[in-house]
Amino acid sequence: MLDVTALLRYGIGFGGSHRTTLFGDGAVGAAVVLDRQGVLPRAIAFLAEIVRSGGTTYAAALPEPVPGEAAAQLVRGWLQSAASVVRTVEGDQDVARWLQSVAALMALRLTYRTRSTGSGG
Repeated sequence: MLDVTALLRYGIGFGGSHRTTLFGDGAVGAAVVLDRQGVLPRAIAFLAEIVRSGGTTYAAALPEPVPGEAAAQLVRGWLQSAASVVRTVEGDQDVARWLQSVAALMALRLTYRTRSTGSGG
């Protein structure tokens, strides 16, 4: 099982191959976990905008960064891990881009699931 918290810390903090893993395996893993928690892609896309506007530290302090207590606790941990290494606006932008990637993967999963079950036209 992937440790998204560690992937964020190293991917944002060190870059290079760590960042590649964060945006690849880490984004897919986060999308799957959040989907299983019932989080909608738009909630993560909105969170990306909050990070882009207010910063990672600000978003990590939100009482409910995403709907649902368990999901909020999980995402808050991810954001706190990222916030521990973000030192610049560019770092906040990297976190926001990662969240946007997660949201896009979640939307793809949702679209595929809807089409494969025959619901939703």
